[in-house]
Amino acid sequence: MPTTPATTRRKSPSAENRQRSAKTSKDRLLISDLLEIVEQYLDSEEVKAVYDAYLFGAEAHEGQVRRSGEAYIFHPLSVAAILGEMRLDSRSIIAALLHDVIEDTPTAKEELATRFGKDVAQLVDGVSKIDQIDFESREHAEAENFRKMLLAMAKDIRVILIKLADRLHNMRTLDALKPDKRKRIAEQTLDIFAPIANRLGMRTWTQELEDLSFRHLYPKRYDAIYKELGKRRGNHRAIIQKTVTKFEAELSEAGIDGSVEGREKNIYSVYRKMRSRRVPMSEMRDIFAIRIIVRSVDDCYRVLGVIHNTYKPVPGKFKDYIAIPKANGYQSLHTLLFGTFGQSIEVQIRTTEMHRIAESGVASHWQYKTGEKRAGSQAPTHHWMLDLLNTQSQAGNPSEFLEHLKIDLYPDEVYVFTPHGDIKKLPKGSSALDFAYSVHSDVGNHCIGARINNEPVPLHQPVGNGDHVEILTARSAVPTPLWLNYAVTAKARAAIRDFLKHQHQEDAGKLGRQLLERALKTVGLTTRLRTDQKIQLLKRIGLEDWNELLTDIGMGRRLPMVVARQLLPEVKGADSARSEPLPIRGVEGMSVSYARCCRPIPGDGIVGLFSRGRGIVIHRPNCPNAREQSKRPDTWIGVEWSDDIKTTFEADIRLEVINRRGVFATLASVIAEEDSNINHVLVTARDDRNSAIRFTIEVHDRKHLARIIRRLRARRSVIRVSRSRG
Repeated sequence: MPTTPATTRRKSPSAENRQRSAKTSKDRLLISDLLEIVEQYLDSEEVKAVYDAYLFGAEAHEGQVRRSGEAYIFHPLSVAAILGEMRLDSRSIIAALLHDVIEDTPTAKEELATRFGKDVAQLVDGVSKIDQIDFESREHAEAENFRKMLLAMAKDIRVILIKLADRLHNMRTLDALKPDKRKRIAEQTLDIFAPIANRLGMRTWTQELEDLSFRHLYPKRYDAIYKELGKRRGNHRAIIQKTVTKFEAELSEAGIDGSVEGREKNIYSVYRKMRSRRVPMSEMRDIFAIRIIVRSVDDCYRVLGVIHNTYKPVPGKFKDYIAIPKANGYQSLHTLLFGTFGQSIEVQIRTTEMHRIAESGVASHWQYKTGEKRAGSQAPTHHWMLDLLNTQSQAGNPSEFLEHLKIDLYPDEVYVFTPHGDIKKLPKGSSALDFAYSVHSDVGNHCIGARINNEPVPLHQPVGNGDHVEILTARSAVPTPLWLNYAVTAKARAAIRDFLKHQHQEDAGKLGRQLLERALKTVGLTTRLRTDQKIQLLKRIGLEDWNELLTDIGMGRRLPMVVARQLLPEVKGADSARSEPLPIRGVEGMSVSYARCCRPIPGDGIVGLFSRGRGIVIHRPNCPNAREQSKRPDTWIGVEWSDDIKTTFEADIRLEVINRRGVFATLASVIAEEDSNINHVLVTARDDRNSAIRFTIEVHDRKHLARIIRRLRARRSVIRVSRSRG
């Protein structure tokens, strides 16, 4: 074994470090610990490559420390050890040791490729890119990160294995962070990372991620269940041992070679069952289980017969996940028995290969074993990822995708049969509509009803385990927004939303065509445009597709009259006559005026309304006239101020003043000092003491107006001053 460098040797703990738990000290691995793990299954050349990667990473991270105060290299070292305990291939171990060097050090991807190979560089790059981009919101960032994670997983599943190992070690060392950050990371782990590990069939990691998250989110609940399990462990040890001994004797008598072991359910699993059943801990019975591992599938069913002859099974509690595997590839027989002393005991029966896949899931495909490939265990996961990526492409926004992802990550399944006898797996609570979309999106888009076990039912009818489902379709049927109320699966909801979105665009395109034809007639042009005219217009507007232009018009993003006018022959000198840029973007060739009812100025929110004889009239959004006219979609257009505006605008301000000699002259002087002109004045006497004055003044923008109002408000003769509202 290579010599451990001095930089990684364990130092004598300080007084402060001695206050930390024994577990924290034990969890700090050395390179010698990692090499000891990988030497058990890698050859000497691969072990040397792992050590070289460690030296490279230690040098790259030199001087960097974690929040806990320890050298940063201990983190990638621990991540690599987690993968080593799973017996992953050497390239995964090397990538784990280097997984932060691209993101946190000056090291380039090309340098990694030269030193350790292209595949290692791609793995490290894939892990780094997941958390690299800044977004406008946390929700957007979270959704985009998981989208990138899925894309990386589809290319190489080892990317997510390294990412999950990274998250697992971060969860193990979460105590070093502030409480609010601990809670946020634990919540994200419980919502997304633990379910992803579960969806990949990695039971060991799933349970640890769940328990660690639960401990940081609900420490009091965690402690209460932990203590209660400790008490019960002593009481049930004798029962479990007696049952194990009984099963071993029965298997031996039947001539079946297998191992029998008792196990305890993880803390979060117990808590979840308490919540779902709404029972206190004192009434929980099935918190201990027995697992029987045998050589063949045939032995699994033989064992089932043996134990059912030993103890009576609880009716309705038998599940055959061998004949019908779970979506993550999990296979086992589950049965619940009335055991010794009246205790109910769950028994799981599986083969050695099934057990390996149940514990490691998709990671079992990459577990080191010379000359052997295990694509079978990866197939369900690969299909799931492809389905989810297809769903993601149909999602309209990040929140929709996150919703689809979370639905897909909690697959409490039911199994239903097609008319041809094929099995479809659906989340619990799925409707006949979900079943239709699971068959094919075209079947879902045109379904009108269903038959469940030969009985006609509506589309919102839930399906149950073992149901035979037939979908009734009609070409004229299409999805409606109501369908989203009873579609459960991510695939169905994404397909419905995608159809409705395209249908809305088609309707907008039809309306846009009608509005443009009407505008063309108004300016004296034919409604049958030549291809060269369309190409010229699209080039001028900056679009590539004619249907996109029509959709923009129909949705109000472009005014049909503005588009139509751009097809008119250009007037010579028109451009040179305009010495200043237009204050409003996108209305070239149109007459633009500003509504006197609300007098918009730069800095205000604005809307554009088309008026016959006046062109486009710009209003403020809160103007009553604008709200009334904007109910007609053919007159409304979205507009915005240009960046460089050099003209002035009129604004109305109202003042209530005390009647004093020279007050008007004082106010006019203030306005003039602020580089503004008074275009109109209206004075109304309220009584002998007070008067109301309305000025129409020239301003450049809202800031200019605000400055004038502040100066006027400061005068002692002014009681109040405000801008007139639209």
